Amino acid sequence: MKLVFAGTPEVAVPALDALLASGRHEVAAVVTRPDAPAGRGRRLVASPVAERAEEAGIEVLKPAKPKDPEFLERLREIGPDCCPVVAYGALLPRVALDVPAHGWVNLHFSLLPAWRGAAPVQHAIMAGDEITGASTFLIEEGLDSGPVYGTVTEEIRATDTSGDLLTRLAFAGAGLLAATMDGIEDGTLKAVPQPADGISLAPKVNVEDAHLDWNAPALRVDRMVRGCTPAPGAWTTFRGERLKLIQVAPVPDRTDLAPGQIAAGKNNVYVGTGSYGVELLWVQAQGKKPMRAADWARGVRIGEGERLGD
Repeated sequence: MKLVFAGTPEVAVPALDALLASGRHEVAAVVTRPDAPAGRGRRLVASPVAERAEEAGIEVLKPAKPKDPEFLERLREIGPDCCPVVAYGALLPRVALDVPAHGWVNLHFSLLPAWRGAAPVQHAIMAGDEITGASTFLIEEGLDSGPVYGTVTEEIRATDTSGDLLTRLAFAGAGLLAATMDGIEDGTLKAVPQPADGISLAPKVNVEDAHLDWNAPALRVDRMVRGCTPAPGAWTTFRGERLKLIQVAPVPDRTDLAPGQIAAGKNNVYVGTGSYGVELLWVQAQGKKPMRAADWARGVRIGEGERLGD
C-alpha cells in the first residue's frame, strides 16, 4: 500500500522505521507537528519523526492544523491507501479521515478499551496495573473508540517508569503496526468493535497532577513517582521549594515515620507515608541537577523532625 505516516515524538520513530523496512509498503510522506522552540535558545527544532523522514528522503508535511486546505489538497494528491498514526498530537477532522481508502490506523499504547486518551502508559503504572500493551485501531471521531485490528501485551515491571515502559511498547508496537498494514493490504485482518465494558480514561498528566500526597500509601507514592518519570516529574516541597523525586523504593519495615517525616542517615534517606516508609534514591532540587538523595540530604543538613510536603 501507499502510506502517509503521521507521528511526532521519538516514541513514534520505531514504527516509522518498521514500515520503511517492511518492503511491502511505500511510505510516500510523513505528517508531523510544526517545528517547536526547544533548548535555552528557544530555536525552532524539527520533530524526531520529521528528522527521521528527512534522513530517509521522504516528503514531510507540517500543517499547523490537519484541517488546513493546503495540507488536505496535498494529501489528496498523494492519494494514500492508508495512514498509520503514532502519537501525532492533533485531532484529525472527518475531511482528513475520509481521504485514504483504508482510513487512519492508530497505534495506541494500551489494551483498548482500557486507558483511552493522551497518557495511557502513565495511568497504567499509577493505577498499579500488572499488564498493559499496545493496540492498533481504526480512527473514528470519538476518543480512541474505533474498532481494533490487533494487540500485543507487555508486563509492567516493579521498577518500570513510564519512560521505560513506553520505550518497550514503542518497539513491540512497531511490529504490530507493520503487521496490521500487511493484514489490511491482503484482506486477512478485520477490525473488531471495542467492548462496551472496561473503558477507562487516561487524560494528560500535568504538573499539578504529579504533586505527591504523603498521606497516600507507600505503593501509591512509588507508582506516582514511576508513572510521572520522566515527565512531568513527581514532586513535593521542602522548606518551601519544589523537590522532584526521580526514584524511590518502598521499605515495608520502616513503620516509625509519620507521613512526610524525613529520616536521613549517612547513606539513606527515608520518608514516611500513609502506610510505611519509602527510601528516596534520586531527587532533583529546584535549579539543580539530579543527584543521589543521600548527597542532597547531606547538602541541605536535614534537621530532626523536618518533613516533605506542605
